[in-house]
Amino acid sequence: MRTGWQRCLAALAVFGLGTSTVACGGGSAEGGGATGQTLSIWTRAATEAQTRSFVEAYNKLGRNQVELTVVPNDSYLQQVSTAAGGRNLPDLLGADVVYAPNFIKQGFFQDISDSVKALPFAGALAKSHVDATTDSGKTYAVPHTLDVSAVFYNKVLYRKAGLDPEQPPATLTEMAQHAAKIQQLGDGVSGSYFGGNCPGCALFTMWPSIWADGGEVLSEDGTKALLDGPQAKAVFEVYRKMATDGVVPQGVRQENGNTWVSTFATGKIGVGPMGSTMLRLMNEGPDLEIGIAPIRGLNGTESTFVGGDVLGVSSTTKKTAAAWDFVSWTLSDQAQLDVLAARGDVLARTDLTDRAPADKRVAVFNDVVKKGRTPKAVNFGATFNDPQGPWLAMIRGALFGPDLTSALRDNNPKVTALLSGKS
Repeated sequence: MRTGWQRCLAALAVFGLGTSTVACGGGSAEGGGATGQTLSIWTRAATEAQTRSFVEAYNKLGRNQVELTVVPNDSYLQQVSTAAGGRNLPDLLGADVVYAPNFIKQGFFQDISDSVKALPFAGALAKSHVDATTDSGKTYAVPHTLDVSAVFYNKVLYRKAGLDPEQPPATLTEMAQHAAKIQQLGDGVSGSYFGGNCPGCALFTMWPSIWADGGEVLSEDGTKALLDGPQAKAVFEVYRKMATDGVVPQGVRQENGNTWVSTFATGKIGVGPMGSTMLRLMNEGPDLEIGIAPIRGLNGTESTFVGGDVLGVSSTTKKTAAAWDFVSWTLSDQAQLDVLAARGDVLARTDLTDRAPADKRVAVFNDVVKKGRTPKAVNFGATFNDPQGPWLAMIRGALFGPDLTSALRDNNPKVTALLSGKS
């Protein structure tokens, strides 16, 4: 059996860092205690606003000073891996939650299991994020910022179409029915909208319905795709029919995520799943009144994709105690309520939802966290975020191609090959 160091070095070699890297093992607390330190933190641009709010609020406490570096999303993984190779990671390291298993494998995070277990609210941390950051019984990061998928619908168009704006769709099928009725309004209105050329958009919004219907998208160890199963096929069929029937505009075929928010914000889209962070990006008015509801499956059960970022203490820091002081503070009542909840962000703790501001829409986001999932796979990013990869080919074939069944059957093994590292 290989030692922990041997496993870590082997993993780093696979990641392209080479065995000269020494970013393995836990950092020590050498170099200072929990206060009076200057700490560095990296986050990707997608979560800059939330992380900056945390940093500014923490710095006012006077315990330590945290310096934030924001890295473009597309270059984040490369910058982290390069820094790890030179044992020059920041003290605090954020990561997209779906990349957490890979970060753990590469040895980028310290084991913080004991510290997390000692938190009085440890059991209330978003379970899907905790599961994604736990390996072999050890925890390496905590929930930092959450982005959950939910159904957005325009109450203005609901009223015009004769639908009850206080009765959002109770099933995925009913969502499509509502969209079809709204489509009949004409005047440039479309019943629904989705990212038909966006691999991340598709999994973020469609996988919850598969989970809600009792299906799985990946094997438990994250090395096999199960996207050709009956639940997945049934969910894709609903979206395919909306495209075939013209309930969505032609633009969904090219939508790569760049105009996802702005299209719904026009007030010309009836109903469809989106991400919680999109709510505050849209200005409501006479043509747009946003309602929020959980994503459901064909049988009406709820689920969500719990995305966002996790935060850990890097494996190369010598300021472990001070770094953990910041991490643990971000999970405190003060930080969760005065920073996250005050901004309308989703809480990382399920025990504080009753104390959050009373926006019923944000309350839906917070509630579905307990029912949501975060897929766990070491090779998740390389498999599902590649616009040239088989996942997007599967989606495009399933939604717009000549045959749904063959699109799933032909591409599922290719997705599996990437997940298992055998491609």
